[in-house]
Amino acid sequence: QVQLVESGGGLVQAGGTLRLSCAASGSIFSIYARGWHRQAPGKQRELVASITAGGTTNYADSVKGRFTISRDNAKNTVYLQMNNLKPEDTAVYYCATKTYGGTFEGGYWGQGIQVTVSS
Repeated sequence: QVQLVESGGGLVQAGGTLRLSCAASGSIFSIYARGWHRQAPGKQRELVASITAGGTTNYADSVKGRFTISRDNAKNTVYLQMNNLKPEDTAVYYCATKTYGGTFEGGYWGQGIQVTVSS
């Protein structure tokens, strides 16, 4: 079992910044990659950014150049630095894990945290 706790969401004006954190505990040795997903009202959930155990990162086109995913292995925490936020970034953000060869859908998920960007 892996427990994930997200923090750092909130309300920000367009052009502002937020940093999300996701702390993991439990059987963290099983984690190969960690990712941030988001789901806006009426839309499908999408992968925003991911990072593997080796540090390889991947970003959705909509956030490239604005968002940065990073990890602190000593704290078992992954961060999502979000700069130049836009109203369309408004969503519930979830962190998730996957094992090697697995999928995020089949992994562990946090409870989600709201990010609201006002225009």
